[in-house]
Amino acid sequence: MNVISSKDNEIVKSVKKLKEKKYRDLENAYIVEGIKMVKEAILEKASIRQIIICDDCEKSDNIPKELMYEIAKYDCLYVTSKIFKYISEVQTPQGVLAVVEKNNNGTNGETDINYNEDIIVALDDIQDPGNLGTILRTVDSVGLTQVLVSKGTADCYNPKVVRSSMGAIYRVKVIECEDLLETLKEVKKNKFKVLVTSLGDSKNIYEMKYNKKVLVIGNEANGVEERIMNIADEKIKIPMLGRTESLNAAVATGIILYEYVRQKGKY
Repeated sequence: MNVISSKDNEIVKSVKKLKEKKYRDLENAYIVEGIKMVKEAILEKASIRQIIICDDCEKSDNIPKELMYEIAKYDCLYVTSKIFKYISEVQTPQGVLAVVEKNNNGTNGETDINYNEDIIVALDDIQDPGNLGTILRTVDSVGLTQVLVSKGTADCYNPKVVRSSMGAIYRVKVIECEDLLETLKEVKKNKFKVLVTSLGDSKNIYEMKYNKKVLVIGNEANGVEERIMNIADEKIKIPMLGRTESLNAAVATGIILYEYVRQKGKY
């Protein structure tokens, strides 16, 4: 078995580059790291291009034998612990990572939207990777399979987003919109109404029926942009009893989506 020990190896260099968004976009691929994430990628039949294994970790039985049997079915590359730490994104690597194709199928905006779902979540310039990963996880938890993201939204395939999505990144299709406003106009043509979160004169979220709606979650600091506000069919807000005026974007998304779940009786 050949074990790579040089940073100059072409595969090592290409994996290292995937830490940067421009290379993830160029290669249409991203990195998932750790035993749980790689195992879930295999179980979800994600399109795995290659699996990188730390030779020392494999010898020490850090990676479960049953997982190693599954990993062996893929194109594998063994590297030294020094090289693995060089390409790893975490402080204490578990010794296994995979290069996975993006779950967007080379999307073309509105042409890839599934209009058979009751509700579509659209993200307008969400910036925090933790928020973004949590929103993907929440979208997955309520049985939805897609999310629209504006060009200004943080990269859904950023390692921090991937980790915080807890595997949802494999199941939720990310539809990247060149111009979210234009995409939403197209969605409206397909008999969906646009809902935006707003602190102003808005309906209580519990007064809204969540069927054929596209829910727009705005930027953490500035909310939904004005152009999108102007085409909204309804503005909604979460009622609060305390003195806090607004909630974290991911928390707000969860509250609204679980009102949708309550109304559907899916519990």
